[in-house]
Amino acid sequence: MQPKSLLIKSLPPKVMIQEISSEIKKVLSNFTKEDALILNNSTYPIKENNFLQILPSNQKITFIDGGNAEILSSGNFCLSFIRIAAVTFPEKSIEKHEFYLFTKAEWKNDDLYYSSKIFPLTEKLVDEEDLYISSNDNSIKTGNERASITKIASMARRFAEIKLASKYSTVLLDGILESTYKNEEKYLAQLTNLAGALAKSSSLFTTSGNSPVVLLNKLGPENCWKYKINDKTSFVKLHSQAKHVFRFEGNEEILPSLINNSNDALFLGYPYGLILVDRIARVSNQEKKSLMMKFLLNKENKEISEYLRTADAHSILDNLG
Repeated sequence: MQPKSLLIKSLPPKVMIQEISSEIKKVLSNFTKEDALILNNSTYPIKENNFLQILPSNQKITFIDGGNAEILSSGNFCLSFIRIAAVTFPEKSIEKHEFYLFTKAEWKNDDLYYSSKIFPLTEKLVDEEDLYISSNDNSIKTGNERASITKIASMARRFAEIKLASKYSTVLLDGILESTYKNEEKYLAQLTNLAGALAKSSSLFTTSGNSPVVLLNKLGPENCWKYKINDKTSFVKLHSQAKHVFRFEGNEEILPSLINNSNDALFLGYPYGLILVDRIARVSNQEKKSLMMKFLLNKENKEISEYLRTADAHSILDNLG
Protein backbone atom coordinates (compact mmCIF):
# COMPACT_ATOMS: atom_id res chain seq x y z
CA MET A 1 0.00 0.00 0.00
CA GLN A 2 1.32 3.44 -0.98
CA PRO A 3 2.11 5.92 1.83
CA LYS A 4 -0.55 8.64 2.12
CA SER A 5 2.03 11.40 1.55
CA LEU A 6 2.94 9.95 -1.88
CA LEU A 7 -0.71 9.83 -2.94
CA ILE A 8 -1.25 13.48 -1.98
CA LYS A 9 1.86 14.67 -3.90
CA SER A 10 0.69 12.89 -7.06
CA LEU A 11 -2.54 14.91 -7.21
CA PRO A 12 -2.24 17.88 -9.64
CA PRO A 13 -2.98 21.38 -8.29
CA LYS A 14 -6.22 23.11 -9.34
CA VAL A 15 -4.46 25.50 -11.74
CA MET A 16 -2.76 22.60 -13.50
CA ILE A 17 -6.10 20.77 -13.88
CA GLN A 18 -7.55 23.87 -15.55
CA GLU A 19 -4.58 24.17 -17.92
CA ILE A 20 -4.74 20.48 -18.88
CA SER A 21 -8.53 20.69 -19.36
CA SER A 22 -8.05 23.71 -21.63
CA GLU A 23 -5.62 21.79 -23.85
CA ILE A 24 -8.06 18.86 -24.11
CA LYS A 25 -10.95 21.19 -25.06
CA LYS A 26 -8.84 22.75 -27.83
CA VAL A 27 -8.32 19.33 -29.39
CA LEU A 28 -12.02 18.42 -29.11
CA SER A 29 -13.14 21.64 -30.82
CA ASN A 30 -10.49 21.50 -33.53
CA PHE A 31 -12.43 20.85 -36.73
CA THR A 32 -13.49 22.77 -39.85
CA LYS A 33 -15.85 22.25 -42.78
CA GLU A 34 -12.84 21.00 -44.73
CA ASP A 35 -12.22 18.22 -42.21
CA ALA A 36 -11.95 14.70 -43.64
CA LEU A 37 -12.00 11.18 -42.27
CA ILE A 38 -8.81 9.10 -42.48
CA LEU A 39 -9.26 5.39 -43.20
CA ASN A 40 -6.51 3.03 -44.44
CA ASN A 41 -4.30 5.98 -45.46
CA SER A 42 -7.09 7.49 -47.59
CA THR A 43 -9.07 10.66 -46.80
CA TYR A 44 -12.84 11.08 -47.15
CA PRO A 45 -14.24 14.67 -46.98
CA ILE A 46 -17.18 15.03 -44.59
CA LYS A 47 -20.40 15.71 -46.53
CA GLU A 48 -23.80 16.40 -45.00
CA ASN A 49 -25.63 14.50 -47.76
CA ASN A 50 -23.81 11.33 -46.71
CA PHE A 51 -26.13 11.03 -43.70
CA LEU A 52 -28.95 8.62 -44.58
CA GLN A 53 -31.85 7.67 -42.30
CA ILE A 54 -32.22 4.07 -41.15
CA LEU A 55 -35.82 2.82 -40.82
CA PRO A 56 -36.49 -0.12 -38.48
CA SER A 57 -37.46 -3.65 -39.55
CA ASN A 58 -38.16 -6.93 -37.72
CA GLN A 59 -35.71 -9.01 -39.73
CA LYS A 60 -34.30 -12.06 -37.95
CA ILE A 61 -30.66 -11.57 -36.92
CA THR A 62 -27.99 -13.48 -34.96
CA PHE A 63 -25.35 -11.88 -32.70
CA ILE A 64 -21.94 -13.53 -32.19
CA ASP A 65 -19.26 -13.00 -29.54
CA GLY A 66 -16.65 -14.97 -27.63
CA GLY A 67 -14.75 -15.04 -24.37
CA ASN A 68 -11.52 -16.68 -23.26
CA ALA A 69 -9.41 -17.13 -20.14
CA GLU A 70 -5.82 -18.16 -19.56
CA ILE A 71 -5.93 -21.21 -17.28
CA LEU A 72 -2.28 -22.26 -17.08
CA SER A 73 0.66 -20.48 -18.66
CA SER A 74 4.43 -20.48 -18.67
CA GLY A 75 7.02 -19.27 -21.12
CA ASN A 76 6.79 -22.31 -23.37
CA PHE A 77 3.15 -23.39 -23.08
CA CYS A 78 -0.33 -22.01 -22.45
CA LEU A 79 -3.68 -23.63 -21.71
CA SER A 80 -6.73 -21.48 -22.42
CA PHE A 81 -10.48 -21.96 -22.17
CA ILE A 82 -12.56 -20.42 -24.98
CA ARG A 83 -16.34 -19.98 -25.25
CA ILE A 84 -18.19 -18.82 -28.39
CA ALA A 85 -21.89 -17.93 -28.31
CA ALA A 86 -24.66 -16.98 -30.73
CA VAL A 87 -28.04 -15.43 -29.84
CA THR A 88 -30.75 -15.13 -32.48
CA PHE A 89 -33.50 -12.50 -32.22
CA PRO A 90 -36.41 -12.10 -31.90
CA GLU A 91 -36.79 -15.61 -30.39
CA LYS A 92 -33.56 -15.31 -28.28
CA SER A 93 -32.40 -18.83 -29.16
CA ILE A 94 -28.85 -19.60 -27.99
CA GLU A 95 -26.03 -21.69 -29.46
CA LYS A 96 -22.84 -22.13 -27.45
CA HIS A 97 -19.49 -23.83 -28.11
CA GLU A 98 -16.58 -24.37 -25.71
CA PHE A 99 -13.09 -25.75 -26.07
CA TYR A 100 -9.68 -25.89 -24.43
CA LEU A 101 -6.69 -24.71 -26.41
CA PHE A 102 -3.22 -26.00 -25.57
CA THR A 103 -0.37 -24.13 -27.25
CA LYS A 104 3.31 -25.02 -27.01
CA ALA A 105 6.50 -23.41 -28.31
CA GLU A 106 8.82 -25.32 -30.62
CA TRP A 107 12.08 -24.42 -32.38
CA LYS A 108 12.01 -24.95 -36.15
CA ASN A 109 14.02 -23.53 -39.06
CA ASP A 110 15.92 -21.18 -36.73
CA ASP A 111 12.71 -19.65 -35.41
CA LEU A 112 10.29 -20.14 -32.53
CA TYR A 113 6.88 -21.40 -33.63
CA TYR A 114 3.63 -21.89 -31.72
CA SER A 115 1.80 -25.14 -32.24
CA SER A 116 -1.72 -25.72 -30.88
CA LYS A 117 -4.05 -28.58 -30.06
CA ILE A 118 -7.80 -28.15 -29.53
CA PHE A 119 -9.81 -30.14 -27.00
CA PRO A 120 -13.45 -29.46 -27.99
CA LEU A 121 -16.36 -29.83 -25.56
CA THR A 122 -18.80 -29.37 -28.46
CA GLU A 123 -18.39 -28.99 -32.22
CA LYS A 124 -14.84 -28.22 -33.38
CA LEU A 125 -14.85 -24.82 -35.11
CA VAL A 126 -11.18 -24.15 -35.86
CA ASP A 127 -8.58 -26.11 -37.82
CA GLU A 128 -5.47 -26.52 -35.67
CA GLU A 129 -3.11 -26.08 -38.62
CA ASP A 130 -4.47 -22.53 -39.09
CA LEU A 131 -3.08 -21.65 -35.64
CA TYR A 132 0.48 -22.81 -36.41
CA ILE A 133 2.45 -19.59 -36.62
CA SER A 134 5.88 -18.06 -36.07
CA SER A 135 6.25 -16.00 -32.90
CA ASN A 136 7.77 -13.35 -35.18
CA ASP A 137 4.79 -13.20 -37.53
CA ASN A 138 3.78 -9.55 -38.02
CA SER A 139 0.09 -10.34 -37.51
CA ILE A 140 0.62 -11.25 -33.85
CA LYS A 141 3.83 -9.52 -32.69
CA THR A 142 3.97 -6.07 -31.14
CA GLY A 143 6.81 -3.84 -32.29
CA ASN A 144 10.15 -5.65 -32.38
CA GLU A 145 9.26 -8.16 -29.67
CA ARG A 146 8.19 -11.68 -30.59
CA ALA A 147 4.56 -12.40 -29.73
CA SER A 148 3.64 -13.94 -26.41
CA ILE A 149 2.35 -17.50 -26.56
CA THR A 150 -0.90 -16.27 -24.94
CA LYS A 151 -1.70 -14.37 -28.16
CA ILE A 152 -2.79 -17.60 -29.87
CA ALA A 153 -5.91 -17.85 -27.70
CA SER A 154 -7.19 -14.53 -29.10
CA MET A 155 -6.41 -15.78 -32.60
CA ALA A 156 -8.34 -19.04 -32.02
CA ARG A 157 -11.27 -17.18 -30.46
CA ARG A 158 -11.52 -14.86 -33.47
CA PHE A 159 -11.46 -17.74 -35.96
CA ALA A 160 -14.12 -19.59 -33.96
CA GLU A 161 -16.38 -16.52 -33.83
CA ILE A 162 -16.24 -16.09 -37.60
CA LYS A 163 -16.75 -19.82 -38.21
CA LEU A 164 -19.88 -19.85 -36.04
CA ALA A 165 -21.12 -16.69 -37.77
CA SER A 166 -20.82 -18.41 -41.17
CA LYS A 167 -23.60 -20.82 -40.13
CA TYR A 168 -26.21 -18.04 -40.03
CA SER A 169 -27.82 -16.13 -42.90
CA THR A 170 -27.99 -12.72 -41.16
CA VAL A 171 -25.37 -12.09 -38.52
CA LEU A 172 -23.60 -9.32 -36.57
CA LEU A 173 -20.21 -9.74 -34.88
CA ASP A 174 -18.52 -7.57 -32.29
CA GLY A 175 -15.52 -5.72 -33.77
CA ILE A 176 -14.58 -5.29 -37.42
CA LEU A 177 -14.39 -7.51 -40.49
CA GLU A 178 -10.83 -6.66 -41.48
CA SER A 179 -8.32 -9.50 -41.47
CA THR A 180 -5.87 -9.14 -38.58
CA TYR A 181 -4.29 -12.56 -38.14
CA LYS A 182 -2.55 -14.92 -40.52
CA ASN A 183 -5.11 -17.35 -42.08
CA GLU A 184 -8.05 -15.17 -40.96
CA GLU A 185 -9.08 -14.52 -44.59
CA LYS A 186 -9.94 -18.22 -44.88
CA TYR A 187 -12.66 -17.80 -42.26
CA LEU A 188 -13.88 -14.38 -43.41
CA ALA A 189 -14.44 -15.82 -46.90
CA GLN A 190 -17.02 -18.21 -45.42
CA LEU A 191 -19.31 -15.43 -44.15
CA THR A 192 -22.68 -14.91 -45.83
CA ASN A 193 -23.61 -11.80 -47.82
CA LEU A 194 -25.72 -10.54 -44.90
CA ALA A 195 -22.91 -10.24 -42.38
CA GLY A 196 -21.65 -7.22 -40.49
CA ALA A 197 -19.60 -6.12 -37.49
CA LEU A 198 -20.04 -3.28 -35.02
CA ALA A 199 -17.05 -1.80 -33.17
CA LYS A 200 -17.63 -0.34 -29.69
CA SER A 201 -14.55 1.87 -30.04
CA SER A 202 -12.68 3.42 -32.94
CA SER A 203 -9.07 4.56 -33.26
CA LEU A 204 -9.75 6.49 -36.49
CA PHE A 205 -8.95 10.19 -36.86
CA THR A 206 -9.93 13.13 -39.02
CA THR A 207 -7.40 15.36 -40.79
CA SER A 208 -7.74 17.91 -37.96
CA GLY A 209 -6.89 15.22 -35.41
CA ASN A 210 -10.45 14.93 -34.18
CA SER A 211 -12.47 11.78 -33.44
CA PRO A 212 -14.86 10.96 -36.30
CA VAL A 213 -17.27 9.39 -33.79
CA VAL A 214 -17.63 12.63 -31.81
CA LEU A 215 -17.60 14.84 -34.90
CA LEU A 216 -20.28 12.91 -36.81
CA ASN A 217 -22.51 12.83 -33.74
CA LYS A 218 -22.33 16.63 -33.63
CA LEU A 219 -23.02 17.07 -37.35
CA GLY A 220 -25.58 14.30 -37.87
CA PRO A 221 -29.39 14.55 -37.77
CA GLU A 222 -31.52 13.69 -34.71
CA ASN A 223 -32.90 10.40 -36.10
CA CYS A 224 -31.22 7.03 -36.64
CA TRP A 225 -28.70 7.29 -39.46
CA LYS A 226 -25.75 5.81 -41.28
CA TYR A 227 -22.83 7.76 -42.66
CA LYS A 228 -21.25 5.85 -45.51
CA ILE A 229 -17.48 6.22 -45.92
CA ASN A 230 -16.90 3.59 -48.62
CA ASP A 231 -18.42 0.33 -49.85
CA LYS A 232 -17.29 -1.47 -46.70
CA THR A 233 -17.32 0.99 -43.80
CA SER A 234 -19.94 3.31 -42.30
CA PHE A 235 -20.65 5.03 -39.02
CA VAL A 236 -24.11 4.45 -37.54
CA LYS A 237 -26.40 5.94 -34.91
CA LEU A 238 -28.96 3.32 -33.89
CA HIS A 239 -31.21 5.34 -31.55
CA SER A 240 -32.37 8.94 -31.94
CA GLN A 241 -31.40 9.80 -28.34
CA ALA A 242 -28.14 7.83 -28.27
CA LYS A 243 -24.91 9.56 -27.29
CA HIS A 244 -22.76 6.97 -29.09
CA VAL A 245 -21.92 6.49 -32.75
CA PHE A 246 -20.37 3.19 -33.85
CA ARG A 247 -18.20 2.03 -36.71
CA PHE A 248 -19.98 -0.55 -38.87
CA GLU A 249 -18.51 -2.87 -41.49
CA GLY A 250 -20.26 -5.26 -43.83
CA ASN A 251 -23.65 -5.47 -45.55
CA GLU A 252 -25.80 -2.46 -44.65
CA GLU A 253 -29.01 -4.40 -45.31
CA ILE A 254 -28.84 -5.69 -41.73
CA LEU A 255 -28.87 -2.20 -40.18
CA PRO A 256 -32.71 -1.81 -40.08
CA SER A 257 -32.95 -4.97 -37.95
CA LEU A 258 -30.67 -3.36 -35.33
CA ILE A 259 -32.91 -0.34 -34.61
CA ASN A 260 -35.57 -2.15 -32.53
CA ASN A 261 -32.76 -4.07 -30.79
CA SER A 262 -30.98 -0.90 -29.63
CA ASN A 263 -33.47 0.46 -27.07
CA ASP A 264 -31.90 -0.90 -23.88
CA ALA A 265 -31.54 1.95 -21.36
CA LEU A 266 -28.28 0.48 -20.01
CA PHE A 267 -26.55 1.26 -23.33
CA LEU A 268 -28.94 3.25 -25.48
CA GLY A 269 -28.12 2.92 -29.18
CA TYR A 270 -26.09 -0.28 -28.80
CA PRO A 271 -27.71 -3.60 -29.87
CA TYR A 272 -28.98 -5.55 -26.87
CA GLY A 273 -28.11 -8.72 -28.78
CA LEU A 274 -24.39 -7.89 -28.47
CA ILE A 275 -24.80 -7.09 -24.76
CA LEU A 276 -26.54 -10.43 -24.14
CA VAL A 277 -24.16 -12.58 -26.17
CA ASP A 278 -21.16 -10.92 -24.48
CA ARG A 279 -22.66 -11.86 -21.10
CA ILE A 280 -23.20 -15.47 -22.21
CA ALA A 281 -19.73 -15.90 -23.74
CA ARG A 282 -17.72 -14.09 -21.07
CA VAL A 283 -15.49 -16.26 -18.84
CA SER A 284 -15.63 -14.76 -15.33
CA ASN A 285 -12.66 -14.58 -12.97
CA GLN A 286 -14.46 -16.97 -10.64
CA GLU A 287 -14.93 -19.47 -13.46
CA LYS A 288 -11.30 -19.05 -14.49
CA LYS A 289 -10.08 -19.77 -10.94
CA SER A 290 -12.33 -22.82 -10.72
CA LEU A 291 -10.93 -24.25 -13.96
CA MET A 292 -7.38 -23.53 -12.82
CA MET A 293 -7.92 -25.33 -9.50
CA LYS A 294 -9.25 -28.43 -11.28
CA PHE A 295 -5.84 -28.83 -12.89
CA LEU A 296 -3.58 -27.69 -10.05
CA LEU A 297 -5.29 -29.63 -7.27
CA ASN A 298 -4.94 -32.88 -9.16
CA LYS A 299 -2.20 -34.87 -7.39
CA GLU A 300 -0.89 -36.11 -10.73
CA ASN A 301 -0.20 -32.51 -11.80
CA LYS A 302 2.23 -31.59 -9.01
CA GLU A 303 5.06 -31.18 -11.55
CA ILE A 304 2.97 -28.68 -13.53
CA SER A 305 2.26 -26.65 -10.40
CA GLU A 306 5.96 -26.49 -9.52
CA TYR A 307 6.88 -25.36 -13.03
CA LEU A 308 4.33 -22.56 -13.05
CA ARG A 309 5.98 -20.94 -10.04
CA THR A 310 8.79 -19.80 -12.31
CA ALA A 311 6.38 -17.50 -14.16
CA ASP A 312 4.24 -15.99 -11.37
CA ALA A 313 6.29 -12.87 -10.51
CA HIS A 314 3.71 -10.53 -12.05
CA SER A 315 0.90 -12.17 -10.08
CA ILE A 316 2.81 -11.63 -6.85
CA LEU A 317 3.31 -7.92 -7.62
CA ASP A 318 -0.35 -7.53 -8.64
CA ASN A 319 -1.47 -9.03 -5.34
CA LEU A 320 0.84 -6.68 -3.44
CA GLY A 321 -0.78 -3.75 -5.27
